[in-house]
Amino acid sequence: MKLARLGEIGHEVPVLVDGDRYLDLRGVVTDIDAHALSVEGLRRISEAAGSLPELEDAAGRRIGAPLTRPGAVICIGMNYAAHAAESGSEPPTIPIMFLKAPNTVGGPDDEVAIPRRSEKTDWEVELAVVIGERALYLDSPADARRHIAGYLVANDLSEREFQIELSGGQWSKGKVSPGFSPLGPWLVTSDEIDPSDLRLRSWVNGEPRQDSSTADLIFDVDHIVWHLSQFMALDPGDVIMTGTPEGVALSGRFPYLKAGDVVEIEIEGLGRQRQVFAQA
Repeated sequence: MKLARLGEIGHEVPVLVDGDRYLDLRGVVTDIDAHALSVEGLRRISEAAGSLPELEDAAGRRIGAPLTRPGAVICIGMNYAAHAAESGSEPPTIPIMFLKAPNTVGGPDDEVAIPRRSEKTDWEVELAVVIGERALYLDSPADARRHIAGYLVANDLSEREFQIELSGGQWSKGKVSPGFSPLGPWLVTSDEIDPSDLRLRSWVNGEPRQDSSTADLIFDVDHIVWHLSQFMALDPGDVIMTGTPEGVALSGRFPYLKAGDVVEIEIEGLGRQRQVFAQA
């Protein structure tokens, strides 16, 4: 199933995407939240799919993030060997974790503000995992998949000076500006996606930047969920960004973003985003 939320910020309507139709889920769930993403919630949505009314004026509505504000946005750094190399680092031997604030989440096509004093705002196409069942102290990576509700496209936007030069040793200063986590357009449930070999791409002003596959992840989805569960509880609705491939501005091969630039990112089977950048 493809789940989405349409409407202005704070007034999004949960919908089931059926081809070019958007089916109103308000009679089944109040929103795409922890309850809707549970095994029981997804079962109820699936059973109701044949009788849902079509949402009027769907085509004219803003596409919001496909789930309500998550309790946590957890990110894995340098999870593609080529990206680690372009960052000047050796590939990690254990997953590198950092956190983004939930209020960084935005819709896939929302305008993004370049932070004040920023000269190094960067793009990062990433596969994101959405938790559907609480995960804590999983026994092995083989246990991870049943805790995943679905997958979506994420742009882990980053301000590299804040992240590296002004960080004090932590990365989050460069990751937490408003709008720095565009998600969507859809959340695709885990029964429909094999996350092991999905093509990821990005463009800036129509010019190709990143082109890789999740087959090149150093730590795959199951390992990430298992590993994180050894240190924290992953709750329903939490989002995990799994890392970005090579082809970002940090490499030195491309200029950083400026006002008026357009970034597009896409993951096979999960849809496409488009953000116009403006100065804060």
